[in-house]
Amino acid sequence: MDTADLHYDLPEEAIAQHPAEPRDSARLLVARSGSVAHRTVADLADLLDPGDVLVVNDSRVLPARLHLRKATGGAVEVLLLHRRAEGGWEALVRPGRRVPPGTRLHAPAGPGPAGGDEPVVQVGEGLGDDGRRRVRLLTDDAPPEERRRRRAGAAAGERWFGPRGEARLPGYVHEPLADPERYQTVFADRPGSVAAPTAGLHLTDDLLARCGARGVHLLRVELLVGLGTFRPITADRVEDHAMHAERYAVPPATVEVLGPWIGSATDTAGRPRVVAVGTTAVRALESWAATGDTTGDTELFIHGDYPFRLVDRLLTNFHVPRSSLLALVQAFAGPGWPALYATALGEGYRFLSFGDAMLVDRGALPVAAPDAGVRR
Repeated sequence: MDTADLHYDLPEEAIAQHPAEPRDSARLLVARSGSVAHRTVADLADLLDPGDVLVVNDSRVLPARLHLRKATGGAVEVLLLHRRAEGGWEALVRPGRRVPPGTRLHAPAGPGPAGGDEPVVQVGEGLGDDGRRRVRLLTDDAPPEERRRRRAGAAAGERWFGPRGEARLPGYVHEPLADPERYQTVFADRPGSVAAPTAGLHLTDDLLARCGARGVHLLRVELLVGLGTFRPITADRVEDHAMHAERYAVPPATVEVLGPWIGSATDTAGRPRVVAVGTTAVRALESWAATGDTTGDTELFIHGDYPFRLVDRLLTNFHVPRSSLLALVQAFAGPGWPALYATALGEGYRFLSFGDAMLVDRGALPVAAPDAGVRR
């Protein structure tokens, strides 16, 4: 597939700068075979059936964007991506060319051009041509008692990174959030992701309770959202795009419900319908289904004629042109996705991370435009 086949014109004014309030007031474009309906996320419980399973990615976003300074006073941004098995972190460092290996970086607060008196991060060698570097948090070298004190002073549930970090919002969001928790899902658990699983931002405790009352079961997976999810496709051919590995885990409760169906993709009689909340939940589930491994690092790139083994419906936002996320939507829903996106733009839906959402059945968008039977 040519990457150009994943292009569409996205007007700047269609990119949401703020999330909907309340969360579930976001609009929801529902695509089923032969019809499209305009609803809101608050209607989700009515759109699901008893016995369905709703699978969410419960990873919490790390405050992993660190604003630091060199000893000379020059500003450096470090975005921690994930902890490396052999120690240290993988990170994006900007401006990387001005930060040679061995450079020690300081927190911005404090006297003198370096900010804080003690360095907090040491930058190591490069890990590729995309700006990734090894880094070491010098706060990890502190005595155990000092590390415990720092953890106790951090926000509940957050990992301490030495200098207090912040969540990295997407580059197309130009204003900070008044409440940083708005970039976390209501079911977020262990911190580990660089970006939010944004489809889950629409769900509320009340909506999940209504889904439960209808007989819909909530299941969880974890995929640590990192560079593999938000890195753009730069190759001319989609197949030539390389995904970076991201850590995933499928907990025992999810394995208990869906495990008996792994390996029986063609025999779905009696299997609960699986509704994935977000593309990251899809990748975690399908990585497990493809390998049988409930934990691991996945480089799964879903595109083209990918043989889905578990996921039947997808709740997701509207994605960036020429992205791996849009390739997944095309593979899941069908080649008619441009018509659905055109409908959303024409109807004033809000796009990208803080935008509105769509609920689409697998294979619901054949080549023919799904413009029949539009309801509100």
